[in-house]
Amino acid sequence: MATVEYNKKEAFVRASLRDSIPRYKALLIRLCAVVISLIICAFLIYSITKINPLKVYQAMFEGAFGSVRRSWITVRDTMMLLCIAVGLAPAFKMKFWNTGAEGQILVGGITTAACMIYLKSLPTWLLFICMIVSSCVAGALWGLLPAFFKAKWNTNEILFTLMMNYVAIQLTSFFVALWENPYGSNTVGVINQTGHEGWLGYMFGDNMLFGQEYSLNVIIVMTLTVLMFVYLKYSKHGYEIAVIGDSQNTARYSGISVNKVIIRTMLISGAVCGLSGFLAVSGASHTISTSTAGGRGFTAIIVAWLAKFNTFTMIAISVLIVFLEKGAVEIASQYNLNDYVSSMITGIILFFILGSEFFIRYKLIFRKRNKEVQ
Repeated sequence: MATVEYNKKEAFVRASLRDSIPRYKALLIRLCAVVISLIICAFLIYSITKINPLKVYQAMFEGAFGSVRRSWITVRDTMMLLCIAVGLAPAFKMKFWNTGAEGQILVGGITTAACMIYLKSLPTWLLFICMIVSSCVAGALWGLLPAFFKAKWNTNEILFTLMMNYVAIQLTSFFVALWENPYGSNTVGVINQTGHEGWLGYMFGDNMLFGQEYSLNVIIVMTLTVLMFVYLKYSKHGYEIAVIGDSQNTARYSGISVNKVIIRTMLISGAVCGLSGFLAVSGASHTISTSTAGGRGFTAIIVAWLAKFNTFTMIAISVLIVFLEKGAVEIASQYNLNDYVSSMITGIILFFILGSEFFIRYKLIFRKRNKEVQ
């Protein structure tokens, strides 16, 4: 009589780390994740609102790209998010978990606002040099402190950089109270609204570059994206960052000064995040508040991680996340949905995109049947 016996000690399914995966397969897995998430969102939308999901997705597109103005706002916010993610890339590749981008953005924004308020009489070119340099220096110094403590006493960089965020928020509150306009409003208001001094889009006067207010935002961030890609992939410093990220002991054995690289890398990371504060104040809102960073410092962590620190891949992921954010706001207003429903849709899509990384990194192996004849 033939019976079938199963190996009870072996799991029905187990995950095994992949050696490598072709790029087209990784892309296909991500696309499948997006499609599945859209299907699930469609069922959710219909079950809650009884609205055709295709109309909801159309509204999401209109929210992000429904007009020229909306398209440029989407581009502006994408560049902001991308700039922060590019700043986080070197630190994260070194496995220094810089969760302090929010604070680095705020201190960069504070120095930018200060230049716009106190130095507006300077020639335009000199004013912008002061704003850019001061925002980068402020962000770099804000990143230096946790890096120094990590290098010197091996402190926990996650807690340290998070703590620095709260210090930056309180520092921002102080300057908002100092610069509030009108007095007693607890807000700075739009800085230099009349003459546009320090407004990035008006750097060349009323003749905006390519006729668009946010053209310079795109040029600055895309230049940074290319430079950071080259720096991480082809420079000696980028090689040292990668080695330390793999193993600090190996780096020390190779003669790399780990402490020096940690401090240098965080100076760069903080400087780029500080520059994004300049973009937020000078290139977008033209004011400063505790919400200037707007949680982008944490969202950029998702961007950097999903892109595996490839700055070119970060472009596509930044576009997707900003599109979801703009689309969620639009469907909430157009169909009278509360923010929770729109946030659920965004969360489901991001959950599936993040989950797809598991299947890119691991492969599933199912238990085989063991047949024995008795």
